[in-house]
Amino acid sequence: MENLLALFDALMRNISLMKGENWRSDVGREAAESLAKEARGNNLMLTSPGIINSRGSSNFASVFSKKGKKGVNQDCFIVWEEFGCQEDMTFCGIFDGHGLWGHHVAKRVRKLMPSLLLCHWQETLALASLAQDFDMMGLDRNLCPLDIWRQSYLKTCAAIDEELEQHADVDSFRSGTTALTIVRQGELIIIANVGDSRAVLGTTSDDGSLVAVQLTVDFKPNLPQEAERITKSRGQVYCLQDEPGVYRVWMPNTKTPGLAISRAFGDYCMKDFGVISVPEVTQRNITSRDQFAILATDGVCLSLFPVPNFTSTHYFLKSVWQSLDFK
Repeated sequence: MENLLALFDALMRNISLMKGENWRSDVGREAAESLAKEARGNNLMLTSPGIINSRGSSNFASVFSKKGKKGVNQDCFIVWEEFGCQEDMTFCGIFDGHGLWGHHVAKRVRKLMPSLLLCHWQETLALASLAQDFDMMGLDRNLCPLDIWRQSYLKTCAAIDEELEQHADVDSFRSGTTALTIVRQGELIIIANVGDSRAVLGTTSDDGSLVAVQLTVDFKPNLPQEAERITKSRGQVYCLQDEPGVYRVWMPNTKTPGLAISRAFGDYCMKDFGVISVPEVTQRNITSRDQFAILATDGVCLSLFPVPNFTSTHYFLKSVWQSLDFK
């Protein structure tokens, strides 16, 4: 493992600017995929229901997925502890597919996201380091961790959407997926959200009671900034008569496809009409009061708290807290 990490750092920190962007990306991606393979072999990666708690680590992750009433379960997830061979880093992600090929799209994005993110993160770190050592045009010498992660996520999500469009084995023209991921780096967590899955933090108040803190925004088409972008792109946002309160995105002058989210990977039939795969990237510093975080797809969220009702969220978090016996 140490040899792989040293190889990865060497490859990415000694970037040859003469060989071009594609060469750097290919080398970094190969190194990141090698680290992912190593993580799977050492039981540090989880992609099926279960728990992960590596030896000597205080981290604990549990994942579960259950088929609903609509047919194929299109949700999938991943946990990667010691992300990129960094002992203080963990990557978690959930992906909620939709459309005929949604489960395939979700699994494809799950496969691509961690390695590409690791590749772009290392590359951004390397460039930031070079900017401090040399007077390089166009590079910011004062990038904070959030800036580095935001740039890394933006590059990653753009690369994923481009690759999906070219992937002949997965038809993502009218199918897609959400993606909600969290990277824990020491006492910092980075949250990146594309779609309407939700991250909720369980923290404690001054009197020791559990408090729910929502970490993400559900990107629904009727949010003002989302609706503005969609309508400027000639997309339409409205509810059907038999679905009051359920806003969807429609093509101009048609009743297709009716997406209930405003951001997604895939769904190329709607990319000219305001649906985007750009993530919202935020951060939170962890304190001793923060107990755990939950990542849930919209099916879980809607059944537990169909509106942003933090009383329902509170009871949900409390039951999780008690079952894990954090006290």
